[in-house]
Amino acid sequence: MRRVHAHRALMAIAGVSTSLTLASCGGGGEQIKGSLNAAGASFPAAIYQRWFQEFAPEGVSVNYQSVGSGAGVRQFTAGTVDFGASDKPMKDEAIAKVSRGVVQIPMTAGAIAVAYNNPDCDLSLTQKQLAGIFLGQIENYSELGCADKAINVVHRSDGSGTTYNFTKHLGAISPEWKKNVGSDKSVKWPTGVGAKGNEGVAAQLNQIAGGIGYVELAYVKGDLQAAAVQNASGEQVKPTNATASEALGSIDLGPDLIGGNPNPEGGYPIVTFTWVLAYETGNGDKTAALKKTFEFMLSDKAQSQAPDLGYVSLPAEVVEKSLAATQKISD
Repeated sequence: MRRVHAHRALMAIAGVSTSLTLASCGGGGEQIKGSLNAAGASFPAAIYQRWFQEFAPEGVSVNYQSVGSGAGVRQFTAGTVDFGASDKPMKDEAIAKVSRGVVQIPMTAGAIAVAYNNPDCDLSLTQKQLAGIFLGQIENYSELGCADKAINVVHRSDGSGTTYNFTKHLGAISPEWKKNVGSDKSVKWPTGVGAKGNEGVAAQLNQIAGGIGYVELAYVKGDLQAAAVQNASGEQVKPTNATASEALGSIDLGPDLIGGNPNPEGGYPIVTFTWVLAYETGNGDKTAALKKTFEFMLSDKAQSQAPDLGYVSLPAEVVEKSLAATQKISD
């Protein structure tokens, strides 16, 4: 009888030992706890906030400030956050300013919608019309086949990856835009009023009759609609999960995972990946929490939520490359 009890006791100890080993190896992740501060792009803010809220019970709390890609890169470069986020990947010149090294990880993707507040109009735009609106050359919806109503352009006032990707598309479809305005996180707008963040632009558009601007698709709510936009093959397409996925599928991210395509042939043409910016070294005791957070964001559970929140789930091959990139993060 004693042998039976002793055997059971040994089995129980072995079971505890196994579970502790799995936890310490990250199998269950139960032992990894901490808090992280992050800041950056407003484009993915809606899905990031949802993910971090769901992730908190697992032991890691993430405070994410939606301040725009420009401010996010500045804070990341200054080392005042544990990680940053941007819709425009950092280039070599900017990376050189970060002594700890930079790992850029695609985390989600989405469409930049041309959002407008005019319920009596079903807007379908040619490339020339789209550029004309933001160049200030088209000032009334009657010029677009709708009833007479003044157009009021709203654009970003802060440094923004959404602006970078939107103006990159305008530069790809309009020589005049490329020559006179250009593409960047901040540009000198020919027309319109500014608002901060995707949230601010959406709020402003909802308040202005006839307003038109650009926001991540998840922010097309309330009185706003999304216009159909002409792609490189001439088809006018509205932004949906399916049409954005089609366009994203044509993008070659390249070995550094930072590629893009400002004017795809198929699908909805104004799409982008969005990146988390992590430090390659010097993460200290935050390393495990960072890896656990990023692995959760790239999990099937998290990625499957993207379409319901207005985003596009990353293709499996991109998830695989992103997960590999997280392994570069070290103490």
